Amino acid sequence: MVTKKKTVKVEAVVLDKDRRDKLIVSLSVDGGDEWIRKLAQTLQDCLVLTDPMQQIQLVKKAGSQLELLSEEETSRGPLLQACLHTMALIYTSLLAKNPLRRASASALSSVPDWLQEQTVICLSACLSDSLATVGSDHSSYSHLIDSITACLDAFPLGERCIHRLLAEVLPFLHKALSEYLQLNSGLAGRHVVQAQLMHSCLAAVKASMLVVQRSQELISSALQAVNPHCTLQLTLSGLLDCYTHILTDENFLQAVQSTAGMAVVLLTRSVMGSGDGVAAVVAGLLQVSEQSGECAPVWLTQSCRGLYDSGRPAGVSLYLCHGALAMLNWRGATQGPQREQLLLLVPHTLLALDTSVKESSTAMVVARVLTLWSGAALESLQGGLSSPPGLLHDSLRGGSELQGHLLEHVYTHWEHPLDGVRHQTRALFKNLLLLHQHCSPLAFSDPYRDPYFTQLTHNLLGLEWHQRGKYGSLACLVELLGAGYLLALDPQLPSRLLGLMGDQTLAPYASDLLERLFVSHKAQLVEEGGTGATEAGMERWHQTWVTPLLQVLCRARLDQTTYILDYFLPKLLRCSPSSLAHMVHALQATPPCSAGPPGSRGALGALMTCLRAARAQGVVQSEEGLWGGLVPLFLLRQALVHKHDQVRMDALGLLCESHRRTEVLTSQEMELLHHFLPSSLNSQSPGVRQLTVSLLKKLLCRVKDSGQSLQRRLVQERDQGQKDRDQYILDTYKEFLCWLCESLFGVLLPGASFSTCLTALHLLCQLAHLFTFNTGSDVFALGEMVTPAQAQNVLYCVASNFLEVKQLASALLRQLPPSAVGLQEPGRMQTLLQAALDLSTSTKPFDSVTAAHLFNLFLRQPALPQALLLCAQEQGISFQPPVLTQPQAFEALILETNTLAVVQYLLLCLKTEVVKAESSLLLAAASYPLYGRAHCITAALQQLNTGCLTLTGQWRNVMSELITVSYRMSDVVSPVVQSSSPEGLIPMDTDSETSAGLQRILQEIQPRDTNDFFTSVRELDTEPSGQENGPADPTDRPQHDSTGGSGEGYRVTAQMVLVCCWRSMKEVSMVLGQVCQSLPLQTSSKHSDQGLITEEQVEGVGLYFRQQLLQSRHRGAFELAYVGFVRLTDMLRRSGSRTLQQLPGRWLTEVLQEVKSSDPSSKLCATRRSAGIPFYIQALLSSEPKSSSCSLLKMTMRELTALAMPSPDRATDQTTVPQVHALNILRALYRDTRLGENIIPFVSEGMQAAVLGFTSPVWAVRNSSTLLFSTLITRIFGVKKGKDEHSKENRMTGREFFTRFPALYPFLLSQLEEAAASVDSDRGQVILHPSLFLLLLVLGRLFPSPMDGSSSPLGLAPFMPFIIRCGRSAVYRTREMAARALVPFVMVTQVPSTIQTLLEDLPLEAGPRTQQNHIHGILLQVLFLLRSYQTDTHRPQAAGSDISQALRPRLWLASRQNLCLVTRAVFVDVLGAVCGPLAAPVGDSELKELREETLALLMASELVTPGGPSAVCGPSGPPGTTQYLLSLARLALSASVESPLLWGMEDGNTSRGPLLLGCLLQCPHYEVRELALGEVLRRLERERDEGKGEGERSSHWPQETIISNLTTLALHEAHPQSLAKVLQVLSVLSVNSDLLWRDSLRNLTQTEVLERVLTLAEGFAHSVELHCASLTLASRLVVHLVHSDPQGVAAVACLGRWGALVSQSCGVEQNAEVKMMAAEVLVNATPTLLTSPNLPLGVSHTVSLWRGLFTLLQDEDQDVRDRAADFISNLPTHLLNPDVACVSVCPPVALDMGVGLLCQLFQLWGQVPMGILTLTEWLLGDLEQETATAEATGLDEEDFLFEKGDLNLWAEPVQWARLLHRHLGVLFKAPGLTALNQNQAELLRLSAQAEALSLATQQALEGLPALPQFSCTIEHARLALQQERATLALAILGTLRQTGLSG
Repeated sequence: MVTKKKTVKVEAVVLDKDRRDKLIVSLSVDGGDEWIRKLAQTLQDCLVLTDPMQQIQLVKKAGSQLELLSEEETSRGPLLQACLHTMALIYTSLLAKNPLRRASASALSSVPDWLQEQTVICLSACLSDSLATVGSDHSSYSHLIDSITACLDAFPLGERCIHRLLAEVLPFLHKALSEYLQLNSGLAGRHVVQAQLMHSCLAAVKASMLVVQRSQELISSALQAVNPHCTLQLTLSGLLDCYTHILTDENFLQAVQSTAGMAVVLLTRSVMGSGDGVAAVVAGLLQVSEQSGECAPVWLTQSCRGLYDSGRPAGVSLYLCHGALAMLNWRGATQGPQREQLLLLVPHTLLALDTSVKESSTAMVVARVLTLWSGAALESLQGGLSSPPGLLHDSLRGGSELQGHLLEHVYTHWEHPLDGVRHQTRALFKNLLLLHQHCSPLAFSDPYRDPYFTQLTHNLLGLEWHQRGKYGSLACLVELLGAGYLLALDPQLPSRLLGLMGDQTLAPYASDLLERLFVSHKAQLVEEGGTGATEAGMERWHQTWVTPLLQVLCRARLDQTTYILDYFLPKLLRCSPSSLAHMVHALQATPPCSAGPPGSRGALGALMTCLRAARAQGVVQSEEGLWGGLVPLFLLRQALVHKHDQVRMDALGLLCESHRRTEVLTSQEMELLHHFLPSSLNSQSPGVRQLTVSLLKKLLCRVKDSGQSLQRRLVQERDQGQKDRDQYILDTYKEFLCWLCESLFGVLLPGASFSTCLTALHLLCQLAHLFTFNTGSDVFALGEMVTPAQAQNVLYCVASNFLEVKQLASALLRQLPPSAVGLQEPGRMQTLLQAALDLSTSTKPFDSVTAAHLFNLFLRQPALPQALLLCAQEQGISFQPPVLTQPQAFEALILETNTLAVVQYLLLCLKTEVVKAESSLLLAAASYPLYGRAHCITAALQQLNTGCLTLTGQWRNVMSELITVSYRMSDVVSPVVQSSSPEGLIPMDTDSETSAGLQRILQEIQPRDTNDFFTSVRELDTEPSGQENGPADPTDRPQHDSTGGSGEGYRVTAQMVLVCCWRSMKEVSMVLGQVCQSLPLQTSSKHSDQGLITEEQVEGVGLYFRQQLLQSRHRGAFELAYVGFVRLTDMLRRSGSRTLQQLPGRWLTEVLQEVKSSDPSSKLCATRRSAGIPFYIQALLSSEPKSSSCSLLKMTMRELTALAMPSPDRATDQTTVPQVHALNILRALYRDTRLGENIIPFVSEGMQAAVLGFTSPVWAVRNSSTLLFSTLITRIFGVKKGKDEHSKENRMTGREFFTRFPALYPFLLSQLEEAAASVDSDRGQVILHPSLFLLLLVLGRLFPSPMDGSSSPLGLAPFMPFIIRCGRSAVYRTREMAARALVPFVMVTQVPSTIQTLLEDLPLEAGPRTQQNHIHGILLQVLFLLRSYQTDTHRPQAAGSDISQALRPRLWLASRQNLCLVTRAVFVDVLGAVCGPLAAPVGDSELKELREETLALLMASELVTPGGPSAVCGPSGPPGTTQYLLSLARLALSASVESPLLWGMEDGNTSRGPLLLGCLLQCPHYEVRELALGEVLRRLERERDEGKGEGERSSHWPQETIISNLTTLALHEAHPQSLAKVLQVLSVLSVNSDLLWRDSLRNLTQTEVLERVLTLAEGFAHSVELHCASLTLASRLVVHLVHSDPQGVAAVACLGRWGALVSQSCGVEQNAEVKMMAAEVLVNATPTLLTSPNLPLGVSHTVSLWRGLFTLLQDEDQDVRDRAADFISNLPTHLLNPDVACVSVCPPVALDMGVGLLCQLFQLWGQVPMGILTLTEWLLGDLEQETATAEATGLDEEDFLFEKGDLNLWAEPVQWARLLHRHLGVLFKAPGLTALNQNQAELLRLSAQAEALSLATQQALEGLPALPQFSCTIEHARLALQQERATLALAILGTLRQTGLSG
């Protein structure tokens, strides 16, 4: 990222007039030689000037003049003294960062040696005067402190000056610091002022440090003087007191405290010298031991007394450690033992803080200081500090206790939420490796053989890859040991890491590790091979890194490879640019038809990806033969219209991205863009649209930059030939830009899709930004291209329902030529303004947004006030717009005046409407909902630059009036949104049961409008009668027949009233928030003319928001009030008013007090989630500056956590309501991302409150505790990254969890112990501890890290016995959760032994005291452990860990001896897991025997017994029957279907496999049949994917008996899901083979089967799954019939039924799954049915299927479109263009090609006349259906504001009509057109239909109101489409008449 360099402001020297005049007089005295007079004149000129840049030049000139002065020729008179004094005064009067000051310092430094002492005296005098005259004003301190610091900043003369004034400088700094500390205590709540004071404190501490550091010798000599109580000692003692105060006061920022820590150590060192005593004193400070510092002076110890206090804050040790490491020298000669002990004491001190640190910012400091310590330790080892050498070496060597603790710190923090902590942890790990290498001779000489490195590497590789810290640590090992070392241990490492690149969270880490690996590996191979073997080494490198990359790019899903392109591929090409040739060669060698698995990019996509990355990196350029050279052009054309978005984007990136911005755009690139753009504008994916715009912007930048380069070259070039070539390129640029504009404007038509409009407008805005739409001779002026019609189309885009389209269209209109937009025409302006005013009172919410954009468009038109005046006169409104005082006003004044006029007019209208709404809210909701006007006012104010207003008097009045009207507006609608049930306030039903409830609601809210709109729709007259202005009788019946004077009425629905109310509340909040945030404040400190709103008004707005947030019940109302309140609180913090700054703190204290004392009678809204109260507190806290000490947050969290904890007394209303509020507020605060890491220190208390809240007897408390607990789980473990609730990505090691939240360790342990004690099912009672569920949920997300030490104070071992005990619970869910929670607590190496221990707890035989709950709990724990073990990629070998000995004696649990079916089922599952295909901790020989015994159990089970399951278990069965049978079924499927070879059931050896499968398929329980069919289907699909399914079905499976069972099941299955499954199985089986179907004893023919399946499909149209399965099977059968008997198939009667079903499935109204199935069917039928020259279905059915395919290609669902587009890949080769053979194309291109192909087929079939008639009918469309749809849409718009029905937002009917028209034009030229003479009647019918449509459409358009594009957008778009269709159809028919064919 390129950041703009911050420019430093240059300010001139400003001196008061008297001082300046005195200086000028002193410089004007006579005397002195010529050089001094010149210098004096230069300084005089400098003082007179006011331009700072000129002053800098003169000061530099004075410096050079000073340098030339020689001692011999210069007189030391008063003039020279005056010159030096002037320069010193200039220096001391300037600010520190002013460049003029640096110039002054440079000039003073250039004085010759003989003059330096005099210069120092002058400078000292000036500085001394400043120090002496400084007053009590603290603002002057900062300037002096900066001056002192500047004197010591690379300015030797300044340093000498400070040394001279040391006795004055240090007391001044002490005084400044003391006053700062005193001032800080009185600034509570004033965060802005407090932040400024902190900055001043930091500067003062740094300055004092700098002075002490640079004056150490002076200080030492002064302290050794005879006077023991000298002034210097007292000053230093005072400074130490200040530092101590800062360190022990937690309200100071960490930066200030950290600097104070360094200052303490520095001052100690300065006083005591650099001997060993300093280390002893610092060690004493760290250990809080005064005895260690006995060698220090007494006054020093006394000054630090606060640091020796045992009750000091924990952070003091941290900052002192930092000071010791930063201020003491750790490199150099041998020093005393105290220094060494201090070096070893520091890490112990820091590690002790690990569990006590709560704030993440402090954790960041700990991490940084530890890294600093490791660097210091390295320096000490390298500098030979240790004496004797063994002391430090033993402590820092790998394996030592200190190293172990430090590594535990690394493993705990390497996944910390803060990036900085993770980065420092990684640096610490790297330094620890280097420390070990320096301390261990073996590690230094041969690191590969060092056992410590070997063990560490194995441990790291053994960790799960979801742990992000693993990557950085491995990268450190790569740096130290090289990539070859890791590749030797894990050769699959490259593939493994590439597989992880699909995860967005891991991709940056994996790519960084990959980069280090392949760079290191390449360097190693080059080094090993020398110069001769480079080629062989690169081949090995390519095999290791490039080959896996290409495999992933070709075969992985596109979403998994996105980050490979972003992170990995560019790095690989930078490392080895020559590898591109290898990639291109390998990918082009891949067969062109190998597209890869579904969803992958294939070889073509991979090629585009590699080339794009290479070109972006500058590895290859187009002039080097990229187009047609390195890659064939036809491949690029294919890729640009590929089906997959990413392939298209890569190809476009290859075209657009270039390493050189001025690279000329070639004609080939332009032609390829012509090919790409039309089909790619309409993309539904926001990411693809954004990328398309971004890439085309890069290309347009290239056009602009290269064009400007060519224009410059044209002027300079003399070679005429070159000039002609350059001019030709510029002409082609102009043509390309004109084509681009024309194409983009051309798609902005009525009915264009949202995505097309959005993309086109984005690109047009880019054109306007990069070039210009002005008219002129410039090659890049595109204004002449814009026609008025095109500009009007852009204007009508403002009426779009999509906000982004409105915004882009509005922005573009401001860039277009005014003549084209036409707003200067008075009539046009007046019409549009009236439309905007009408839209602002529309009942459709999005219309008010359109109105706001139109008003914003008018704001820059000078004629707007006059147009508003005309509108006011027409409406009879008394309005006087503001008048422009200047005839030629500048744009800002026009904008301000127009904005004022618009706001005044809208406010006038709003006031009138509010008055009416106060009398009848119902009439307001129907005729003039208030929110539209308010929204337009807010939008107008947002356009205003409030910093430089001129009409302040008028604005002040308007703002006051606006605030008043907003309050009145709120009063009108608040009864509805503040009622107890706002959403259910206005029910539509009128049944008698609800009438009593309605009356209660009426009584509760007492709305202003008493019209009876609660029970039915209300019809209002347009002219209300006098009765409606007064209160109506609530018993009046609603008048349904209301025609009024004009015969027109309004329908008022409940939804309209509610929307009117809550949207009005929203707009009031937005208006008030905007007013407070953007308008200048009128305060006493500012000039009275500048401010527009007063402090009292701001406070009033705050009180309004307070009332809304604390009392509203409607979520929409208080959420939007929150948005406005946030704006207000931000403004309060930034305001200069002390009163306003303190308001948030005061409000917060008040509301917390209210929450504390709240009860059911309180005014606070006591809903179950506390309504707006959490929002109110959230807004107040989130506005607190992040850089402050967050005192309000800390205070609030302390109060809330205390309230949230259960009361020791019994729960009462006085304690319950505050507890509920506190829990709900805490939940909101933990969810607020703006509070960031500042909330983390309070997580432990929140978790305790949530868990303990579950013990409350009150439901409301338990409910709020549940919500809080859920939020905390997300806050701690992160947002769930997938559907798996127990994903490893949302887990944390126990050490990391309990280190970050140490208070939870004893709490969770004690709670679990208490809960486990109550879980004992032996007593036969169900006792469910309230918190057990939460405890198991939390513990289930923790896991032990293999990197943890054996003895850890925060280990997870103590939890295990209690979790195991929870498995005895009588509650099934508890046992299951305990089993799940146990899994992460057992390390993978301990799983076998733990399983064995658990199994040994099971009884060996049935007995009277057998506890089935206990057995079930143990078996569940065993099962979960086994499954976890089998999925772990780093599990150990099974040797020596056999569990079969414990398992086999307990097989009775799976037999009938065990009467409990639930435990029997789980034991069967355990056997299935052990004996299945996945590895288990059992030896091979024992496993074989166990499988035999398991099979024997299976064959003897109820599943296989002659009576079957129903005979043993009964028809319904005891509890667990289905579960038991499903467990048996899974075991049987594993043996017979999934892995029969493993179980010894291969063909020829046994018949048990088919027998088992047959039993499953005939089982009376449908769940078993469905499970079996699902497994059979999975195996068949797996074999098909592996290449066995397409006509090469395995000879031995499934056997004929099984196929017979399946066909019988298909004919007789009663359960829908099972029937769907069996039909799916038969569909796969019948792909290329005929199946024998039997019904009882009779064989069925294929036709009979087809009829039965079609009957199924017709009968189960309501069941999506069954309908799709039956129609898919029917389609397979139809294709077989056509293949087997191409001639006789036409005689099959049911083919028409099949065709009709498929066509029906393509309908827009169908479910997405049905359409997906239809697309699949049509794609598979393309070669056989759709393109067959024999027309097996007949021409009408075939054309109907083509029509269905075209409908699917325009479907809104992208997956459906993409699947339908695959028909291109199945076309016969003779019908295809060779350029697109075997390639998937995007749907728009497939649609175009499909229509062209159908025209080609019409010629092939000899049906050209029918083709013309069919396409013309399609062109005219289905008028009846469209009319019905329009009527339905109109009804929806009237009755329901937001429900729009099924709209296809992707299809573009206008483009479809033009596509048909174009292909019809091609079909006219085909032979066989004369046969149309036989269809005269059809042609006449079509002509009449087209003419009637054209006439009706024209009349309907004329009947619409003015500007229908805004007032009735949908209706106008529909009529415009009909008109387009009629026009195109008439043109076609006219062409036919011209050719004489139609008579």
